Amino acid sequence: MLLLSNGMFGGDPLKQGLVDLLMEFMNARYPDRPQADDLLYVSVQRQQLIHVNRGRSVGIYPISTAKAGLGGDQDSFRTPTGLHRVSEKIGDGVPAFGILKDREFTGAMADPDFADVDKDRITSRLLWLEGLEPGVNQGHNFDSHERYIYIHGTANERTIGTASSMGCVRMLNADIIQLFDSIPVGTLVVILDN
Repeated sequence: MLLLSNGMFGGDPLKQGLVDLLMEFMNARYPDRPQADDLLYVSVQRQQLIHVNRGRSVGIYPISTAKAGLGGDQDSFRTPTGLHRVSEKIGDGVPAFGILKDREFTGAMADPDFADVDKDRITSRLLWLEGLEPGVNQGHNFDSHERYIYIHGTANERTIGTASSMGCVRMLNADIIQLFDSIPVGTLVVILDN
């Protein structure tokens, strides 16, 4: 598999085979899901996010999911599984490593080398997720949106590729900016433990 810094990979038939299996799974598991051109697949075991457009893999990105593992419980610091959608895109125009607090750009910049690596800063952009499965990631005590589960940039890029977040899906700043610009609100996101 060829990984490039911009998240693209070169014609890997094995990766496309994975995407074909994913699409079969999606059709079997979620036959009534809203139909859209884009799908984001978060593979927890691989610590990768694959961007699928019209059934074809168009980008692969290293990520970090929760250090505490998987789960949807409120205050669990775990990454929720199942089908979600991007309910809001926040941070358009924020510079790379710009710090977002309460979904607003603070005007401050994160220091990726020293001071900010242990502060779980949200940087650059965020995609706010809304769960679509009642009792799994939607509803009382399980609601991904109410838990503020995002896909977002991080000041601590050194931990990307390992389970190290507090529940969200972290990405490299350049990657989240590229992904943010590539997908619309409403994009489906499936998070699976595989």
